[in-house]
Amino acid sequence: MNKDQVKGTVKDIAGKAQEGAGRLVGNKEQQAKGLLKQAEGKAEKNFGDVKEVVKDTQRKY
Repeated sequence: MNKDQVKGTVKDIAGKAQEGAGRLVGNKEQQAKGLLKQAEGKAEKNFGDVKEVVKDTQRKY
């Protein structure tokens, strides 16, 4: 696991919490920010996943 995977997962979880808090208090802006943070986190985690695959592939060859 690399730092991009960890940071992405943390950002995704924080976004879920922010979205939930926005939903709880009826704040659409906070919900939207939470959804954006989740998308950023998922993208960052996916980037980290790709880096791991490349690194593993390079080790094999």
